[in-house]
Amino acid sequence: MSSVQLQQRVLSGMRPTGKLHLGHYHGVLKNWVELQHEYDCFFFVADWHALTTHYENPFMIEQSVYDMVIDWLAAGVNPGSSTMFIQSMVPEHAELHLLLSMMTPLGWLERVPTYKDQQEKLKEKDLATYGFLGYPLLQSADILVYRAGLVPVGADQVAHVELTREVARRFNHLYGKDPGYEEQAEAAIKKMGKKSAKLYRALQKRFQEQGDDEALATARALIIDQQNISLGDRERLLGYVEGGGKVILPEPQPLLTASSKMPGLDGQKMSKSYGNTISLRESEASIAEKIKKMPTDTNRVRLSDPGDPSKCPVWQLHEVYSDDDQKQWVQDGCKSAGIGCLECKGPLIDSICAELKPIRERAEELSKHPEDVRRIIEDGNEAAREVARDTLEEVRAAMGLSYK
Repeated sequence: MSSVQLQQRVLSGMRPTGKLHLGHYHGVLKNWVELQHEYDCFFFVADWHALTTHYENPFMIEQSVYDMVIDWLAAGVNPGSSTMFIQSMVPEHAELHLLLSMMTPLGWLERVPTYKDQQEKLKEKDLATYGFLGYPLLQSADILVYRAGLVPVGADQVAHVELTREVARRFNHLYGKDPGYEEQAEAAIKKMGKKSAKLYRALQKRFQEQGDDEALATARALIIDQQNISLGDRERLLGYVEGGGKVILPEPQPLLTASSKMPGLDGQKMSKSYGNTISLRESEASIAEKIKKMPTDTNRVRLSDPGDPSKCPVWQLHEVYSDDDQKQWVQDGCKSAGIGCLECKGPLIDSICAELKPIRERAEELSKHPEDVRRIIEDGNEAAREVARDTLEEVRAAMGLSYK
């Protein structure tokens, strides 16, 4: 696969938590559904990652995996447009994780921001384990084994992608210089033609002597556009321009997703741990009951009391589901006591029910045919393994582990 194609590959995963809720849908799944039509997408169930924090209670993982995949499919993730698979069914993830652990400094893992944050949040669990310390490197292996160019993340996860970039950079520096590397790189430059070769050398000099990032970006674009050099030469030149070795593991870029803090029924972030969720398969009667019971502005005791939408959890849901006219109606009606709280909740019930009806119906149909869901995942597992095997073959050779 060419460098251009690799840049268009997206990798994203989700821990198996069972049936999903509106927070998952608005925070992740809607984005996946859009990305699958623009990129070569690999979406995986991160079951090994689930064990890093729930190693003492693994027995619910399998059912949670299939419940979650059903919700992916029901939400519109399409096996014809993306590859869906289970992490532990592609053992190349584990092998690459092991090989990368041989050259990754311990300090890099200890300084990942979420390492101490998670330990603080999950004090009731014993997380003084090798698996928990190493899970950011397993994430790096998840990304690098597919040589993904883009990783959709929120701002709080950018540090994980940066670690992956550092690991890839170190790997390429250590193992990217095969015998005769510089001679092969110089020969590849000549194949570019006089004009392109001259430009390449000028950009290389600007970057290596002045640290000019714009020159580096231009050089990379120049290399990728070359039609008369091999894929091996292209990867070699991508490393040579930086003064390093052949790019065996390309550095991914974070694909920042819009911050989506889906409000729960109590105004906090929607989360199973808070008990404030609406599941993707929630019945219309249950949706109506939950919305009607939502707390409102505590200062609005009587119908005639004016309210303040900014102090009401119901308003937060209107910001997600209502158009401008509907929002203005809520603002005016609440502040003037022109509408009651139950009346304000009515359009929300209608909107959420309308959004979830097709998802719930597809999920119900898929649940009747679990063999079809398993077949989709099995096909995805094999497709993912094919790609991962190619990466591991090159990684093993670079590390002197190719026994032929």
